[in-house]
Amino acid sequence: MSTEENFDLLFKALSNRSRRELLDLLTDGPKTTGALCEAFPRIDRCTVMQHLGVLQKAGLVVAERRGRERWNHLNAMPIHELQKRWIGPYADHAVTMLDQLQVAVEGQEPPAASGRADLKS
Repeated sequence: MSTEENFDLLFKALSNRSRRELLDLLTDGPKTTGALCEAFPRIDRCTVMQHLGVLQKAGLVVAERRGRERWNHLNAMPIHELQKRWIGPYADHAVTMLDQLQVAVEGQEPPAASGRADLKS
C-alpha cells in the first residue's frame, strides 16, 4: 500500500468522532474490546467493533488476543507521520515568525520581509 493510501485511511479513521473518542480512551493504555464497548453505551457492540476495525486498518490500533479477550493498543506512529508531513513544517514556520516578531517588538532589529516562506525547504 502506498504512503498516500495509508494517509487516506488515517484521515478516514480520524474523521469520525466515535473513533477519535476510542483513541482518546486508549491513550491511557490498552483496553479490552469489552471495556471499550462499555464506554459507549449509546453504540451497540457491533458498531464499536466496526470502528475498531477502521482504526486497525489505518494502523492506529493494534489488537492482541489474550485468551478470550482482545486487547486494543494505541499505535501513535501514523499520527507522528502525519505530524512530520503536515503539522511540523507549519509549526516551525510559525515559531520562526513569532521569533522575528519578538525581536522586532523589542527593537533589536527590523522585522523580516513579509510574505510566506517556502515550507518545503
